[in-house]
Amino acid sequence: MAEQSLTVLKPKDFASDQDVRWCPGCGDYAILNQIRKVCAKIGATRENTVFVSGIGCSSRFPYYMNTYGMHSIHGRAPAFATGVKIANPELDVWIVTGDGDGLSIGGNHLLHVLRRNVNVKILLFNNEIYGLTKGQYSPTSPEGKKTKSSPLGSIDLPLTALSVALAAEASFVARAVDVDKDLSNVLERAAEHNGSALVEIYQDCNVFNHKAFSYATDKDSKEEHIVRLEHGKPLIFGKDRDKGIWLDGNRKPRIVELGKGIQADDLLFHDEHDESLAFLLSRLQHPEFPEPVGVFYSIQDDCYETLLQKQVDDAIAAKGEPDIDALLAAGDTFEVK
Repeated sequence: MAEQSLTVLKPKDFASDQDVRWCPGCGDYAILNQIRKVCAKIGATRENTVFVSGIGCSSRFPYYMNTYGMHSIHGRAPAFATGVKIANPELDVWIVTGDGDGLSIGGNHLLHVLRRNVNVKILLFNNEIYGLTKGQYSPTSPEGKKTKSSPLGSIDLPLTALSVALAAEASFVARAVDVDKDLSNVLERAAEHNGSALVEIYQDCNVFNHKAFSYATDKDSKEEHIVRLEHGKPLIFGKDRDKGIWLDGNRKPRIVELGKGIQADDLLFHDEHDESLAFLLSRLQHPEFPEPVGVFYSIQDDCYETLLQKQVDDAIAAKGEPDIDALLAAGDTFEVK
């Protein structure tokens, strides 16, 4: 009997039959296209892939992927995704959320899916605004941001998503930009990671917060304002690769020019396994510093669903297979006639 050839899926095979209804020019389109490409590249299958979302513009994502999906409720995507992964650990589960959905009403759920190290991939679209509800300030909006809900300027201290994730003991933390060349590489790394993987994606809302991240997207100047993280390599940036990040005697980061008493070997070197360094990098923000993009932190640890299954297996080995009828009939019972 001849062997059947396996079907190789292409990016277009992950596109659903639904019309994509984001605003023209929205950064979500770029992310959607990259996710479809990555799914094809890593050999994902449609029947084994699940996208779970909450509420917001980003949360329309499951409709546009020809996979399984669930459009859940505001901020609770991590809880639904955890249930899916526990019920069938063989599934590849992705969470799509936004800075409002994930860091405001869903902040508590995000913390716990990260600390538990559930093997799900979390895409946090950060546009520093509430887009779906028409332009209110969000947990990541900068201080002084004037919006419909902060007409005199926001007085809230904004959350830094990656700092929060690292504090929650996430095992993989990364950042990318919606239209940047390295987005697909970061998504691939997240997909390959065994454990909770959070990728913050700077995403342009061209209606309510246009060009919030222009410093990281302008082709002529972005290399002056971002530093690309590479494990084991010095933090060098600039269009001419002539600047770097150096730690002074007080372990404070400083921007220095190469060749003026400072060489590449003197700079801060990136180590994806150093949690303290990852946190330090998460605090570098434009315009004072170039903002790091790439993988900040990556370690291997036990996954929640694996530990949970071991508990179940150990209990069965010790006490035998469960008997639901016996459990229901145990103790005091009541008969309703």
